[in-house]
Amino acid sequence: MSVTLRFAPSPTGRLHPGNARTALFNWFFARRHNGGYILRFDDTDQARSTAEFATGIEEDLAWLGIHADRVERQSSRLALYADAAESLKAAGRLYPCYESAEELERQRKRRLARGLPPVYDRRALKLTQEERAALEAQGRRPHWRFLLPNFSADPFAPERTETSWDDVFRGAQSVDLASLSDPVLVREDGSFLYTLPSVVDDRDMGVSHVIRGDDHVTNTGVQLALFAALGAEAPAFGHHNLLQTEAGEGFSKRYEALSLAALRREGVEALALAAYASLVGTSEAVRPVTCLDELAMLFDPKKVNRAAARFSVGELKALSARTLAQLSYEAVAERLREAKVGGGEAFWLAVRGNIDKLADAALWWRVASGPVEPVVAEEDRDFLARAAELLPEEPWDENTWGEWTDTLKAQTGRRGKALFMPLRRALTGFSAGPELRALLPFVGRPNTMARLCAPCRD
Repeated sequence: MSVTLRFAPSPTGRLHPGNARTALFNWFFARRHNGGYILRFDDTDQARSTAEFATGIEEDLAWLGIHADRVERQSSRLALYADAAESLKAAGRLYPCYESAEELERQRKRRLARGLPPVYDRRALKLTQEERAALEAQGRRPHWRFLLPNFSADPFAPERTETSWDDVFRGAQSVDLASLSDPVLVREDGSFLYTLPSVVDDRDMGVSHVIRGDDHVTNTGVQLALFAALGAEAPAFGHHNLLQTEAGEGFSKRYEALSLAALRREGVEALALAAYASLVGTSEAVRPVTCLDELAMLFDPKKVNRAAARFSVGELKALSARTLAQLSYEAVAERLREAKVGGGEAFWLAVRGNIDKLADAALWWRVASGPVEPVVAEEDRDFLARAAELLPEEPWDENTWGEWTDTLKAQTGRRGKALFMPLRRALTGFSAGPELRALLPFVGRPNTMARLCAPCRD
C-alpha cells in the first residue's frame, strides 16, 4: 500500500510548537515509509484565512526542513464539497435544521435537567415540508446535520453503536456514536465546517494515514461514519498527545510570542525546535540532533506518551545552544557568511560552544576583529603592561596562549583567576566567553597589543 500523509493547517495565524509536533510526526511517518506528504490548507473560512498566513506557514515548515510533495487549498475545491453534500442529502443522510444557537442551548439545558445526555434530539427530522417552508418564509436558513448511523430503524431511538479503529499511537480505540450529536456539516450561509471537506479531501487525495492531536479522537467516530456514507475507504488514524504551555494551557495562535516565527526571531535553531517539539512527551530523551532524518529514525508512535507534554521555552533555548555546539561548519557556513562572520571553520569551532544563538557568533567576530572597549581594574594596569612586554611575536596558533600565560605566571607570580580574568576582560571586554586559547589567533598581535596598552594611555 502506498503511504500518503497530510498536514492540514488553517491559515488563520502562524504555526506554534503544537502545530509543529503534528507536522513533524506526519513528516517522520512519511519518511519512514517512503511515502508522500501533502500540505493542505484548510482555508474555507474566508473571513479569517489569508494568503499572508499561508505563506508564513510554508516559511515555517521550510525553516523546520519540511517540504511538501504537493500543496492543496480547500478554497479551490468547494464545488467538490457541494457535490458530496448533495449526494448525502439525496441519500437522506444530511438533513436541514433551523434552530438558532440560543434555541439549541435551551434544548441542551433542558436535557441536562432531565438527566439526559446533552445531544441534539433530531427534532428537525420531524418537520414537514410545509413547516420548513414556513420557517424559511420567516427568514430562517437551514444548517445541515449528518445523520449518524446509531439506530436500527427509528432515528429517534438511538442505540449503542461502537465505531472502532486501531490507532497508530493509542492502539484499539472506539467511540459510541449514540453518545454524539449529529454533527453540522454545512452552515446556514452554505459554508462548510471542517469535517466534510476533510473527509472528501482524504478520499480524493489518497490519504492513507491521518496523524493528528488526541483532541480529535471523538471526531474520528464521526469521520469513519462519513467515509462509509460516501462509499470511501477510511484511512488509518493516529492521535498523539498534545503539547501544553508551561502554564498547562493548550497552545493557541493567540500566543504570538510562542509562534515559530517569534521563536525563530529570538534565535532558536530549527533543529532544536524540531527535536524538542517531537521528543518531549515520549520515552526518548530530549537531546540535540544533527539533522531531521536523525529524528525521523527515532520516531516511533509507540514511544509517545498518553499524557500531554509541557513545553518549556527555557528548555528549548538551552537545547538550541547545545544544538549549535555540535553543528559542523558546513551546516552553518552560509548563515555565517550572511552574518558577515569571518574566520572560517576554525573560528566557528572556537566559538560554537560558547554561544546561545548563531547571532552571538557575529558578536565574537567583532570582538576578535575589533575595536573593543577593554575592561580594566586599577590594580591590574601594571600587570597588563607587563603582559604587553611579554607578548610573543607572530605567527600565532592555539599554543600561543599557553606559552604566553606560562611566561606571565613565571614573571609575575600571578596564577588562576588573578592571571586569566584581567587578560580576558582587557582582550574581549567580557568576563566569560570562548576559550582564549582558540580566540587569540583571530584577535592577532596588533589588536592584542592595542587592548593591553589602552589602560596605559589613559
